[in-house]
Amino acid sequence: MTYTTLTLDRHERVLHIVLNRPERLNAINQEMPRELERAVAEANAMDGVHVLVLRGAGRSFCAGYDLDWGTRVEHDSQAASGWDPVRDLVGMSENVRCFMSLWHSRKPVIAQVHGWCVGGGTDLALCSDLIVAAGDAQIGYPPARVWGSPTSALWAYRVGMEQAKRLLLTGDAVDGLTAERIGLIYRAVPAEQLDAEVTALANRMALLPVNQLVMMKLLVNQAYENMGLRTTQLIGTVFDGIARHTPEGEAWRERALQDGIKAALAERDGPFGDYGSRKK
Repeated sequence: MTYTTLTLDRHERVLHIVLNRPERLNAINQEMPRELERAVAEANAMDGVHVLVLRGAGRSFCAGYDLDWGTRVEHDSQAASGWDPVRDLVGMSENVRCFMSLWHSRKPVIAQVHGWCVGGGTDLALCSDLIVAAGDAQIGYPPARVWGSPTSALWAYRVGMEQAKRLLLTGDAVDGLTAERIGLIYRAVPAEQLDAEVTALANRMALLPVNQLVMMKLLVNQAYENMGLRTTQLIGTVFDGIARHTPEGEAWRERALQDGIKAALAERDGPFGDYGSRKK
């Protein structure tokens, strides 16, 4: 198969799926979720591949949805035919299905996170089985402040109620070290050790036969699905559409279109002094 937003790189029993839009910090466009789903299916069909690694090319793992594209498409669609909540739900549910291909992959997936892992990028990481991050990586969901809701809705399942509320009621990011401490990720290591750490873990897991990996992953995932994960994701996806069409959400989108994404992000994050508005 050929891909425009990612590449595949095989190392014996381990296959790397590499998000490959480095000029946009691997921001998610229309093609990426569907190409990811196809790549996961291809990897699961590969004989001899036991473990998948998801990582990003360039300076970051994934900076979330490509807002230049997303705000323009939503504005044009609404101008043409108005906002249809069901159409919105169907479209975003397709993306959630693609992200969840990582969760449903029979073979385990390690997310290797460096740089920014924010917004929709956290959907990719949290749908993976294990997350290993650089200590200075930044992980957060700033659309919780305006114009979004986590659609894969895995935060509470990862860190519990208290920490999930702390992060989503502020939109704050945490670095890799803090993410490890609160249980959001498996491990944080110095950035220069990240490749070696992920390689060692993937190779160790790959020593198991694929059938054992499949059963152990299903055993753990099923426990969380029994807690109502699918229903929570449905609510999160409905709320995402609503959040983009509240008075505040629509005003923020128009600010992004009129004054540019940087100005809109500064307006959103400036009072918090984080993300792009952090003081150097």
